[in-house]
Amino acid sequence: MFAVEVRDHIMIAHSLPRPVFGPAQGMHGATFVVDAAFFTKDVDEDGLAVDIGAATTVLAQVLKPLNYQNLDELDVFKGRVSTTEVIARYIFDELAAAVAAKHLGPGSYRISRIKVTLHESHAARGWYEADL
Repeated sequence: MFAVEVRDHIMIAHSLPRPVFGPAQGMHGATFVVDAAFFTKDVDEDGLAVDIGAATTVLAQVLKPLNYQNLDELDVFKGRVSTTEVIARYIFDELAAAVAAKHLGPGSYRISRIKVTLHESHAARGWYEADL
């Protein structure tokens, strides 16, 4: 399996309104470093699994509507607790849609798996990954 992973970040505000989250129940900010890995079983005639430029552009486009936003106010998170895992799944779904729409170039069809990792800090991260 081959993979290309690209990185970006988002700065968000949100609350996690359940007792299990302790002080994070209140409104707070977070900066997530976001890694998106695109997996293929082979490479193209140029030796590429995925075009890094296209992957970087698509990840930035997916993250843009979240950056500097209060997730509690976004329709996509209404009625949901916007945990790291839930945010990772949302980003995964948006990236999967971009792959299906061939936004990662002519080799999009070769992408068979995506992994989205959100780094909360140097000590904690969460992710969602699945086959397409």
